[in-house]
Amino acid sequence: MAIALKWYPPSWVQIKNRDQTIYLDPSYLIKYFKDHPTAREYSTGPDDMDGLPDDLEKADIILITHHHKDHVKKVTVDRISGPETLILAPEKVKDVLGNQIKVVAPGDELELNQVKITVLPAYNTPEGSSTRKFHKPGDGVGYLLEIEGQRIYHAGDTDFIPEMKELGTVDVAFLPIGGTYTMNVEEAAQATLKIQPSLVVPIHHLEVDPHDLAVELRGEGIKVRILKIGELLMVGE
Repeated sequence: MAIALKWYPPSWVQIKNRDQTIYLDPSYLIKYFKDHPTAREYSTGPDDMDGLPDDLEKADIILITHHHKDHVKKVTVDRISGPETLILAPEKVKDVLGNQIKVVAPGDELELNQVKITVLPAYNTPEGSSTRKFHKPGDGVGYLLEIEGQRIYHAGDTDFIPEMKELGTVDVAFLPIGGTYTMNVEEAAQATLKIQPSLVVPIHHLEVDPHDLAVELRGEGIKVRILKIGELLMVGE
């Protein structure tokens, strides 16, 4: 069965099959959505983050990679949560969501409603291309999901790390390319070549042109898909 994927800035991904809706890193920043036709503010907040596009379904599962405000915002999580929504996140996300979360750590494996979730490391390395080393080992995570026969990797905020070499088959990889808090385009290309996904989607662009990743990977036999905000991507058809 096909899976529907959507991307919202900076690293927010929606995954849907016939039975459930999964979100990774839902966090609304007005500056990223000011031109989106269905975006509106619910209230005025001090950090320009109190709102989200109107057309989002309630979540069955929410996966959060780390505690930074561009990856998790309580008002956003609350608006897409229902009474049965399960929220998985590393320990430091308790500072934002309290006991709403089930704490996970790298190495954890869960199977929920026929979705297998593997929790993976995500961090900045001393030698990596990120210029601001804000992501320490153990603070954040990435996720590998197996759903409807597809293996989908969301790297979180990270440099190219050795653990990426051990992912096995990956159908879709969501990789950050911003270069400030994460690996840059060139390092993301190196990671892509090591992971060898069928398709890579650049996320966490910040001020970087995501088309630069396609240029870096030209001729390598890996598809690069640049998604617009809320654009539908179908995989596994």
